[in-house]
Amino acid sequence: MSEPLKETSFDQDGNRSDGRANDGLREIRFQNGIAPHATGSTLIEWGNTRVICAVTIEEAVPRWMKYQNVSGGWITAEYSMLPYSTLSRKQRDSSRGKQDGRSVEIQRLIGRSLRSAVDLEKLGARTAWIDCDVLQADGGTRTASITGAFVALALATNKLVTDGLVSESPLINEVAAVSVGVVEGKTLLDLRYVEDAAAAVDMNLVMTSKGEFIELQGTGEESTFTPDQLQEMLAYGKTGMDRLNEIQKTAIAQG
Repeated sequence: MSEPLKETSFDQDGNRSDGRANDGLREIRFQNGIAPHATGSTLIEWGNTRVICAVTIEEAVPRWMKYQNVSGGWITAEYSMLPYSTLSRKQRDSSRGKQDGRSVEIQRLIGRSLRSAVDLEKLGARTAWIDCDVLQADGGTRTASITGAFVALALATNKLVTDGLVSESPLINEVAAVSVGVVEGKTLLDLRYVEDAAAAVDMNLVMTSKGEFIELQGTGEESTFTPDQLQEMLAYGKTGMDRLNEIQKTAIAQG
């Protein structure tokens, strides 16, 4: 009995194996209200990557803000991959007795990114807890988490306005994130797992809808990249970001 063929990044003609253009995004869908007890929530389905993003508003701020007399509110995030989100079962952090370094890095990135979207003074003395739980992973879980978390946060802040808890929306920026990379010498937007695993260069972009950068995470995987390749990756990322912002707006408008 022959073994199943291993999936590759490109087909025999050199095209992406899932049929996308090199600067193409996977299909992205939002299902809002997935966690009814949260102030705002959505399920983002980004190709085969699925993440529940939920925002819970707490009428309190961290102790350090009180001790340091810092006014306004705060935004913090937690990120986890559920055991069945990957091909082989991922052990829960609770059973290991500690959180893995990757999860800590990603949740800090989510928190930084979403704080860039909000006027914390207008948020008032309250904390927005952002929970991102990966149900299924096929590359880009951190970018999907940030993109989905913004939608959940927008829904939550809209509710604060509707409920009369704030006089106006504290949102000041629209934030999204996308991956780019170089695979077999080709620049690609929005890498699936099979592409990410084969990438010579891997980069994550977090940006506002104004085209401003919040964070760049770019690494040569036992490789280097040229200034021209960097410029092409940034251009692909900007193209993807423009599309993501439109998809986010539609999702938020649907409430």
